[in-house]
Amino acid sequence: MPLRVAVAPEGVRGFCRDAVIAGGGELVPVGDADALVWTDPADSGALSEALMQNPDISWVQLPWAGIEPLVGVLDADRTWTSGKGVYAEEVAEHALAMALAGMRNLVGYARQDHWSGPSGVNLLGAKVTMLGAGGIAASFARMAAPFGVELRVVRRSNEPFPGAAVTARFERLDDLLPDTDLLVLALALTPETTGVIDARRLALLPGHAWIVNVARGAHIVTDALADALEAGTIGGAALDVTDPEPLPDGHALWSLDRCLITPHVANTPEMAVPVLSRRITENVRRRIDGRPLIGVVDVVAGY
Repeated sequence: MPLRVAVAPEGVRGFCRDAVIAGGGELVPVGDADALVWTDPADSGALSEALMQNPDISWVQLPWAGIEPLVGVLDADRTWTSGKGVYAEEVAEHALAMALAGMRNLVGYARQDHWSGPSGVNLLGAKVTMLGAGGIAASFARMAAPFGVELRVVRRSNEPFPGAAVTARFERLDDLLPDTDLLVLALALTPETTGVIDARRLALLPGHAWIVNVARGAHIVTDALADALEAGTIGGAALDVTDPEPLPDGHALWSLDRCLITPHVANTPEMAVPVLSRRITENVRRRIDGRPLIGVVDVVAGY
């Protein structure tokens, strides 16, 4: 019997339907489905309603790596997969570009209207502290390796991370910050990681340190970051995500010389289509064959 798959909400991200067919799945309405490819990353109410309409759905594929708006719908009765890892290359490339632009002062030079003096620090040989140990971290580690960085990875466990000189639990983060040249945030947003970079931890960073955030804006306490940038107690911040998001017009961060902001474009919709299509197709094939799925969500951890 073919795998009966519903794609919902209908009319959103039509490429998902093509991906299901390419994997050998049969497209059916939600009420007749064995599996559900959910295409709205934020509407938890509609997802809950769809699952109540068909409680026999045994597998749900979610679209993005960050699933915090949908965490309340997760249950232990189904298999849940997300897009985690699928956008790692694109996001890591963006993080590396932001790090170089900030540390080498390309941000500051680009805002000048006259010939200015030299400024900036090297990524070469830098001590890089990475929060998170998922696909983005793995891709960033590979991309940054030619720069000879010393990578220190902070994660929930102390299981060694490939390519890292140091792997530490979050309890050791404060010990690593004082000699960090570059702090990269690439971790899931959970109650435990919300506000993980606050005024106290910003004060632990050296005066030349840059922060790159390609995870979620709420990892950083925004007002504390703005205060640190205004006071010049850190080198700068490069943010692809902010809290609030979108960042309002006139917000202090827009006007700070050592703050680089991009509008959550480390992975654009155009970039997402081919890689998410491949993930859906592969997971449909695996489900049909009875093989383990890719990107399985830890329901307890929430990512």
